[in-house]
Amino acid sequence: MGMSIQAQKKIEELRKQILDHDHKYYVLADPVISDSEYDMLVKELEKLESENPDLITPDSPTQRVGKDLTKVFNPVQHKIPMLSLANTYSEEDLFDFDRRVKEGLPESETIRYVVELKIDGASVSIHYINGYLQSGATRGDGVIGEEITANVKTIKTVPLRLKIPSSRTYPINDIEVRGEIYMKIGDFLKLNKEREIAGEKLFANPRNSAAGTLKMQDPRIVSKRKLSMFAYSIVGNEEVVSSQSENLKLLSEFGFVVNPETKLCSDIHEALEFCRKLETKRESLPYEIDGAVIKVNSLKQQKILGNIAKSPRWAVAYKFKARQAFSRLNDITWQVGRTGTITPVAELEPVFLSGSTISRATLHNFDEIKRKDIRIGDKVILEKGGDVIPKIVGVVLKERDINSKPIVPPSKCPVCGSNLFKPEDEVALYCENSECPAQIRGRLEHFASRGAMDIEGLGEALINIFVDKGLLNTYDEIYNLKNHRKELIDIERLGAKSIDKLLNAIEKSKKQPFSKVLYALGIRYVGAGAAKKLASWFNSIDELISAPEEEILGIHEIGESISQSIKTFFSNVKNLQIIERLKSDGLVFKSEKKLLNKNVLLNKTFVLTGSLSELSREEAKDKIIALGGKVISSISKKTDYLVVGEKPGSKFDKAKALAIKIINEKEFIELLNE
Repeated sequence: MGMSIQAQKKIEELRKQILDHDHKYYVLADPVISDSEYDMLVKELEKLESENPDLITPDSPTQRVGKDLTKVFNPVQHKIPMLSLANTYSEEDLFDFDRRVKEGLPESETIRYVVELKIDGASVSIHYINGYLQSGATRGDGVIGEEITANVKTIKTVPLRLKIPSSRTYPINDIEVRGEIYMKIGDFLKLNKEREIAGEKLFANPRNSAAGTLKMQDPRIVSKRKLSMFAYSIVGNEEVVSSQSENLKLLSEFGFVVNPETKLCSDIHEALEFCRKLETKRESLPYEIDGAVIKVNSLKQQKILGNIAKSPRWAVAYKFKARQAFSRLNDITWQVGRTGTITPVAELEPVFLSGSTISRATLHNFDEIKRKDIRIGDKVILEKGGDVIPKIVGVVLKERDINSKPIVPPSKCPVCGSNLFKPEDEVALYCENSECPAQIRGRLEHFASRGAMDIEGLGEALINIFVDKGLLNTYDEIYNLKNHRKELIDIERLGAKSIDKLLNAIEKSKKQPFSKVLYALGIRYVGAGAAKKLASWFNSIDELISAPEEEILGIHEIGESISQSIKTFFSNVKNLQIIERLKSDGLVFKSEKKLLNKNVLLNKTFVLTGSLSELSREEAKDKIIALGGKVISSISKKTDYLVVGEKPGSKFDKAKALAIKIINEKEFIELLNE
């Protein structure tokens, strides 16, 4: 018994020492012992724990790297959505953001901003229970992410147990920390070098390598990839701290790494000046960034401002100017998309730009080629649009070959040889043949993609094989693949195990909600966001099919191009037949919840001003939209209602001058319940 107590004391002492050294090394960047001395401490702890397995706890440094493979990354619903940021690309955009913030708050409010670096990595949410790491999840689509707990635990800058300052009383029974996981540029280049030697596919950039690493099945490999994390938020803690700057300070006290390039600014002018300063540091940083994030500091003000569709009104990303590089245009190839769009692609001499090697760049359409007078053999100027997609922004004319000739667009589809057509009001060329193999492949890839039916394993390579063998032509045939199991197993390099895994993934996809299925259909202009709005408005696909175009147009943020595209899609008999077959296969074509009386506020336009006591600004906006209304930011003659809370701003006077109907919060709630 005495030996057991002695071992427990020694184990606790070693854990404390190791965690303290981890904090000094990875968080403070101030190590006080050598690597060999550190390794000796870890080995001593491992030996004691192996001799006393009943004393092993989840927060022990030896438990960072698990041995079990993660076979399935289970879905995790975020309690509070992980929103994406709206982007600004100019100083004028930033001043517009400041103006909108001021319009959304009572005039008496003092507004301060926190400026942080926008790290180019993968957003994660980490859940702590009673101070101990419980789970980690990816951002996913902002509402539902994937659990990556075993992989998050391997990252040394993520505390397994929070450091609780003795000077602060803060409830730690249930908190959620959000941060950005990234890979340092040096580690990324080293990883790609190793992959090149091993003959493996190279990662495009540090962000892709970080995101890909987080989804690996073996945490032992993840631990070798040297991922790091900057924490930027503790969500749902408004009662304890009142500002983002306090949030960042508290995260540091808990043992997280908070990016040091952060500043609290008194106004937008100071914030912009700091953004300019950060941009000059860009090349000297050991990690990739693509801008700065400007946040309203007050959490109370953040709540008043609320969110729009996918982004907060109280924060914005200020994107830095794109980096440039020069390359030689070797050729132009013409790709065919799932809707038949013909897109020119520049084939380039490889060049390194913003963390990745570029050998191809989109040219968008033939009009773009003609406008920039791009020719094969030209020396071209490359940029990464938003630091993500490479594009050609210009040509070095003084180095052009005098024998070069202008590009001529194709007259036939480069894949199937069918005629091409160009609609009068569009710049794109289209393949007329809906049975074109490239379109078939594109539709199938979209249908099976993660944001749609999420059929794991059914990617480009397999789809090409199945299309070539005549097994797939339309996406409903995916659900018939189970009838060809023996034939699939006989395909070279597949086999029973991988085919059964694929068939299980196909079966699992039948549980995808109506909004995902609607998006998967690939209706032109209907992205994931529009599909969600349509699925929350209509009870079923049948309601959507039979709905008049005016009703579709009445839905908030659904424009004419979307509504016309929907009607065109459902007027095609082949599409209706495919939908009927998908219904028979068991896919979900009905909404899970009944709609509210959608005619109550149909097409009514609302403006909100002042602080509401019973509803947050976001809750009020969501209720209006759910009932068919629209929410805009400024008063005009077309406004139907001004909802007035405490301390209304100048919108109140303007509404009175224009004789707009003004209602208080109580009257507003009564209107919602009619």
